[in-house]
Amino acid sequence: MRDGDNAPARPPRAGQARDTMKKGFSTIMSAQFFSSLADNALLVAAIELLKLNQAPAWQTPALAPMFALFYVVLAPFVGAFSDAMPKGRVMFISNSVKVAGCLLMLFGAHPLLAYAVVGLGAAAYSPAKYGILTELLPPSQLVKGNGWIEGLTVGSIILGILLGGQLVGPKLAPMLLDIDFPFVDTGIDTPPEAAIACIVVLYVIAALFNLRIPRTSAPLQPLSGGVRGLVRDFSHCNARLWTDKLGQITLATTTLLWGIFSNLRVIVFAWAAAALGYGTTQASNLAGVVVIGSVIGAVTASTMMRLERAVAVIPLAMAVGVLMICLNVMTNVWVAAPFLVLMGALCGFVIVPMNALLQHRGHNLMGAGRSIAVQNFNEQACILGTGAFYAGMTRFGLSAFTAITVFGLTVAGIMELIRRWHRRNLVVHGEEVQRLLTIAQTDGH
Repeated sequence: MRDGDNAPARPPRAGQARDTMKKGFSTIMSAQFFSSLADNALLVAAIELLKLNQAPAWQTPALAPMFALFYVVLAPFVGAFSDAMPKGRVMFISNSVKVAGCLLMLFGAHPLLAYAVVGLGAAAYSPAKYGILTELLPPSQLVKGNGWIEGLTVGSIILGILLGGQLVGPKLAPMLLDIDFPFVDTGIDTPPEAAIACIVVLYVIAALFNLRIPRTSAPLQPLSGGVRGLVRDFSHCNARLWTDKLGQITLATTTLLWGIFSNLRVIVFAWAAAALGYGTTQASNLAGVVVIGSVIGAVTASTMMRLERAVAVIPLAMAVGVLMICLNVMTNVWVAAPFLVLMGALCGFVIVPMNALLQHRGHNLMGAGRSIAVQNFNEQACILGTGAFYAGMTRFGLSAFTAITVFGLTVAGIMELIRRWHRRNLVVHGEEVQRLLTIAQTDGH
């Protein structure tokens, strides 16, 4: 593997290419699983650490926007950084930054600051993770590849929250704190600190998989133009995707859904406390059931949906907002659990095909790394904005039920506007939209 030069790796023979593709995809999946698992377990540990430190209530929902901060600030640079080096090396470096953030939290840094550093690593990690899919897989496999990686990502989000809840819970935490190393005072004295120490191990496992990711034949694009040039290039790429008649619809949809979904990971803790009287560990257990629906939805979409039919799922995205409001009337866990499974299934089924079509358009317009950076910028800006809005409502004493109602109405209302936007494109720019769908259909077979 030639990591150091800018020339593409020598193209392998057909049989070797298939073996490399299979091996490379499974390695990427493994690295992504452990890295995302650690990110979300760390979120729960940070929530418990804030509670233990008796931090103001608004700091808990502020964790999500702090994680998103560097996605927005560094968006002009991370895509170009991802395209300038082999993706496996980029993922390893980014994962190392996550380890640093985790250690900062372990050794006394404020959880909001430390989680922002972890977000810095995640911001650089994401363009490489998704960008390598377009380099490794043919267009006909993009929806399927996205189905697996999105299903795994959403699954690791919920499993990470579930794992974090157990690590700080009354059963595992005492066992972890009883572990002693001869002649070494680790300074780990509380359940959140013990959980964070375990999470460091998950990041190290992810880093080992990063080192095994094969080099693809895609040419590298060296960094050039300085800060001003990169900002100008990113602005141009962002504008190109928003003016593309298919790219704008897919970008708007995925931006909104990921913005709401990411904040729900934190909101569910407040909802479970208000509606069911649950603590951190119990709430994380309840959040774990969403993995069943989200993975089923993602895998189902990967087998049923085709690239050129992705926009057909927009009405289902509106249903997510309506169902979110219905969550407010759930007071029984046996009713809430299957309901959350349904919500997870709808999210997974909508995100996968829309994300695949967005990647396809972005790859055709500007290259994999830059298009993913544009996507991350918009999605994380939505997470940052909605998270800050929710934290503000909490700061002024509004209930979790009110926040969920606002979120649900926002999702349903904006998705209706996106649906009308797409219909207008079909009427006003029908020939262009049809041409882009034909390209997707041709490449998708």
